[in-house]
Amino acid sequence: MPFQSIQCPYCGESIDVFVDDSVEHQQYVEDCQVCCRPINLTVTAAEADGARVTARAENDA
Repeated sequence: MPFQSIQCPYCGESIDVFVDDSVEHQQYVEDCQVCCRPINLTVTAAEADGARVTARAENDA
């Protein structure tokens, strides 16, 4: 599985998350490796561009 760098919505640190790019759309929660707060991740896979990862804080809509 490839990884992508994202920015934590809480502490702003850049962290690496592993992405399962074989699934077209997925949502899950992963704790920040720096501040340990839960990050809501949305992964959308596109054949041409690979996977796109969106990171949101727990209370963001």
